[in-house]
Amino acid sequence: MEYARWAPRYEAIRAEFGFPFDREEAAARELERLLPEPARDDPMGRLRACLRDRTVIVAGLAPSAGPPPVWRLAAEHPAPAIVAADGATADCLRSGLIPNVVATDLDGPVASEVTANRKGSLVVIHAHGDNLGALTDWVPEFPGALVGSWAGPPRGPLIDVGGFTDGDRAAYLAEAAGARRILLWGFDFLRVEEADPTSRQRKLAKLAWADRLLAELDRVGGSPLFLWQRDGSLDAYPGGRSVASTR
Repeated sequence: MEYARWAPRYEAIRAEFGFPFDREEAAARELERLLPEPARDDPMGRLRACLRDRTVIVAGLAPSAGPPPVWRLAAEHPAPAIVAADGATADCLRSGLIPNVVATDLDGPVASEVTANRKGSLVVIHAHGDNLGALTDWVPEFPGALVGSWAGPPRGPLIDVGGFTDGDRAAYLAEAAGARRILLWGFDFLRVEEADPTSRQRKLAKLAWADRLLAELDRVGGSPLFLWQRDGSLDAYPGGRSVASTR
């Protein structure tokens, strides 16, 4: 999504959750400082090389989701690509799947993301106001290909194609990279594992935004979105414009 279209959505998100923009900028500066030189070169071009004209499976971390059952998909050429949203990376690696791309803000099991990066995953690291310390600690640990993103206008090596949580941001990355279609696996906007009531309500509010943003991406983007169900069926995204297809 073009930044001019995305910016008002993020302004509404910042207003609802009280994210100070000066902290977003501080995190962006730190990520810019830490990114190695190869990560500064043509970030969108490198994402397109991974995802363009492919079925892209976005692997989420809904409770008990597990890794995406890629064996259920009919053979395609080129083969489907996997974009793992943060903690879903560990599930993928445990099942022998190496994501093509990992989208992370470094608040999950980051060691598994470093491992995936070492095995060939392109890791898109997102800077925001709450992860400056994690950026400092973890970015130097990644040995492979990186892309940087943040929540403001594209600047230097940092991109912003839209998206809020790791899951919906992964879908926005796939759409911006020219995916043929996007299959969402492990997405649940109603169940969360946080026991603390305040944390639980905040998480649900974030997931409500993710749901809303994915429906909009399906309506206005170039890559139709489908919810990949446990029985193997593909459902058109609710509120979007996808036409359901057979698997």
